[in-house]
Amino acid sequence: MSDYHPELDGYEPNDGRPLASQRILRPARILIVLGILGLVLPGILVTASTATRTADRSCSIVVARDAPFASGFDARFEFAGPEGPAWYCYALVLGEDDVLVGSLGLIPGAPPPPDPAFVHAEPAVTTNLQEWTHA
Repeated sequence: MSDYHPELDGYEPNDGRPLASQRILRPARILIVLGILGLVLPGILVTASTATRTADRSCSIVVARDAPFASGFDARFEFAGPEGPAWYCYALVLGEDDVLVGSLGLIPGAPPPPDPAFVHAEPAVTTNLQEWTHA
């Protein structure tokens, strides 16, 4: 192998000083940090506000369905909840502590299925085939 590298033709090493001065580097670094924040921060804010609105809407549906005795609802994000970090839906009951109705998940979406612990109604449709055939 040869020590000749044609891509380095004409290259002369500098004297060890940085190519840009400190007067240029500091403002450039600040500008880069501000640019990155300007790109990332709006996405974080939009994601947080969308998750809050979705959790509120899902929680209102879940409380109306599973806890009709409640006077209101509250959707909260908890880092140390029963199922880990997630949005949790609480039913507000007058004169009592808030009642945990259920978890809406880390990313809230459509309301979860009814919780049998809160719903005390008989099913409207029978799914047992023997009852249909012998009725």
